[in-house]
Amino acid sequence: MTVQPIRLFGDPVLRTRAAEVTDFDAELRHLVRDLWDTMQEAGGAGIAAPQLGVGLRVFTYHCDGFAGHLVNPTFEVVGDEYQDGPEGCLSIPGLRWDCRRHLHVVAKGWNMHGEPVEVEGSDLLARCVQHETDHLDGVVFVDRLDVETRKRAMREIREADWFDGAVPVLKQSPHPLFGEAN
Repeated sequence: MTVQPIRLFGDPVLRTRAAEVTDFDAELRHLVRDLWDTMQEAGGAGIAAPQLGVGLRVFTYHCDGFAGHLVNPTFEVVGDEYQDGPEGCLSIPGLRWDCRRHLHVVAKGWNMHGEPVEVEGSDLLARCVQHETDHLDGVVFVDRLDVETRKRAMREIREADWFDGAVPVLKQSPHPLFGEAN
């Protein structure tokens, strides 16, 4: 098992867009194993490489009966339905708030061997794909909360035992829906 420390909210790596993976090599396969082991140990539904301090476009997921990883992921929104629901993040431990996401998405990318992958599933999987893809763009889900919830979230983060006092930065998501929260 290769469990790695998870970077916490306030760490600049979480606000930096991750680079495309160009080499599908042993190092990438090792990263995917580290992501998987860390996600499993932490009890998360997903984790992105920046959360381990690695600026590459890779994430693993295990939610609602679906499990795997995506390299250089993209997603397409299917339909115009939204879901509101509680969301948390391994980089913001112990805290959750309601967040709006698209109800259906189809994610595409590659596996660690460079083979194409397409993932489509439940509303929980759609939420996970959107959340982790945001991480790869330097966006944390609190950026997507409505104004009042975001104010409450930032206060709760500043009061959390794990928070180191860094000045939190808010960033806009390049994906559709940002700015249309609740």
